[in-house]
Amino acid sequence: MTAPPRLLAAIFDMDGTLVDNMRFHSEAWVSLSRRLGVEATAERFEREFAGKKNEEILPLLLGRHVPAEELHQLSEEKENHYRRLYTPHLALMRGAEELIARLRAARIHLAVATASPTANRQLVLDGLGIRSTFGRVVGAEEVVHGKPAPDIFLAAARGLGVEPAACVVFEDALNGIRAARAAGMMAVGITSTTPPELLREAGAHWTAPDFASLPPELEALLLASPHGKGASREDVV
Repeated sequence: MTAPPRLLAAIFDMDGTLVDNMRFHSEAWVSLSRRLGVEATAERFEREFAGKKNEEILPLLLGRHVPAEELHQLSEEKENHYRRLYTPHLALMRGAEELIARLRAARIHLAVATASPTANRQLVLDGLGIRSTFGRVVGAEEVVHGKPAPDIFLAAARGLGVEPAACVVFEDALNGIRAARAAGMMAVGITSTTPPELLREAGAHWTAPDFASLPPELEALLLASPHGKGASREDVV
């Protein structure tokens, strides 16, 4: 039987993973779509578009080429609406704060890899005061292709100085799970927006409703640090 890989880094998607905010993104996308005369459901955005860059989503949504100026204008309209909707609800996903503290105690390298634009990252990472927790934050502007291409996760691994096979990715979206697997990484599906069976079908090794409910075998694999000392719940104040 093949031994499990030694995990040295954890890479977190942001939207729908570190924070439970996807319903606000979907509401903003549906509102924009209706204004543009396009019928689109929240489920379509969560299942088909989540993880892609806005410049990839808008041409698919409108079924045509979108010039750069229009692309910027529509993206700003959608993201401004989303931030107005979500800001009053800003909070980490259940169990995320404790898990991150335990991973740091176990000397696991941490990164965020998200297609969210700069202002959205500022809202979450700076608004919650957690940016300094992560050794690397990779945004959509740093890669050519959004998820399900592996680019953003590979960039995060490079930034941490860790081989892809030694990374585990936490994701809520089908495209994100596919991207993690394409990058050669372990994948954990957080079921905030997508049923566990679909995440597993996309390639998730494990699924959980939040970070307080991770499978024990995953915790054991993660929290055995590269220096041989795990971090128990009792180690975290």
